[in-house]
Amino acid sequence: MTITAILSALAQEQHGLIELLQRPRKVTHAGRDFWQGELHGQPVVLALSKIGKVAAATTAAALMERFGAQRMVFVGVAGGLGADVAVGDVVVGQFFLQHDMDASPLFPRYEVPLYGRTLFGGDAALTKALFEASQKALSNPHLHSAYPAATAHLGLIASGDRFVSGAAESSSLRSALRSVGHEVLAIEMEGAAVAQTCYDYGVPFAAVRTISDRADDTAHVDFPSFIDQVASRYALAIVERLLKTL
Repeated sequence: MTITAILSALAQEQHGLIELLQRPRKVTHAGRDFWQGELHGQPVVLALSKIGKVAAATTAAALMERFGAQRMVFVGVAGGLGADVAVGDVVVGQFFLQHDMDASPLFPRYEVPLYGRTLFGGDAALTKALFEASQKALSNPHLHSAYPAATAHLGLIASGDRFVSGAAESSSLRSALRSVGHEVLAIEMEGAAVAQTCYDYGVPFAAVRTISDRADDTAHVDFPSFIDQVASRYALAIVERLLKTL
């Protein structure tokens, strides 16, 4: 059977999944703990990506090289940049880019050198399944009563090695990307790196991000509480629904 890797940036987002693992086995490799087992009849391996693009790419490569992951799903949180993206919504990545990639004038800004591309796409079938799982999860009124109108979005996610937490910075970033035709829905610190790594290995990739803030001057407020009370529950509900369909 196909081995599914489930990546998260923060430990709280994996606690529920680890507790549900059947025949769990922890393996320490490359300075990380990996949990192998089964969820809903599917062989899985769970891992923390750690934070930032390099750490995430290292973890993704280890999952494929050491544990034989044949598809990869990332669950986590992000700041909302899209006009219609609200706190408590989720964004499923259709495409990913690195907003801090700039090798100009040798290459166009945002283009990854020697790849000839700016965007890395999520696997079409896996992304569709993840989006549908997200919609079904959010349709449950008991998932989180604080966000009864939570919506699932599908679109572009931008990654960079910076926690964007100022209104001026997020506005500047949004405008810069829009000027070259990229409408970004969410911003985080790992997804594009994992997407590129999976592209290198030919492994299907999909990612979903719960919107914890609007990447503005209040982005740091109650972040730990949001992770514990909202994002971790979203991650569990969405991943469970996804695995039941694979």
